[in-house]
Amino acid sequence: MSCEETFAQQLRERGFRLTPQREMVLAVLHQTEGLVTAEAIHQQVRHISSAVDISTVYRTLDLLTELQMISMLDLGDGQRRYEFVGRSALHHHLLCNRCGGLTRVDASQLQLLSDHIQREFNFEVDLGSMTFRGLCGNCAANPPGGHSAHTE
Repeated sequence: MSCEETFAQQLRERGFRLTPQREMVLAVLHQTEGLVTAEAIHQQVRHISSAVDISTVYRTLDLLTELQMISMLDLGDGQRRYEFVGRSALHHHLLCNRCGGLTRVDASQLQLLSDHIQREFNFEVDLGSMTFRGLCGNCAANPPGGHSAHTE
């Protein structure tokens, strides 16, 4: 079953329908690699139809997030970013607090931690979407005010 068919089926099960606007947002997400903002999605959708406003894009993104077809990532800069889940295996992110670098971590790499938490605390961790904040190796090796290997 294609992504569009899955989305349409999940919408129907919840009493919604697959509108042309929702279909356009989903198509843009399919064509986009990695993380993308709602504003960037809106710009691309407007190339297809100028009748789609930003509020429609946000409502569609909220619905796609609820249906777990996309994931939302907040990097703390006031801009939410979205990523199509179907493109790659479930993964998480490591976010550098200093340079803003983002690294993907396969969810299977966190399974050992999840198992430990389950045994130790009788708590089942939802590995759906997590972002770990800290310092990347380069930033940790180069304190603020020191020389950095980053190129701006």
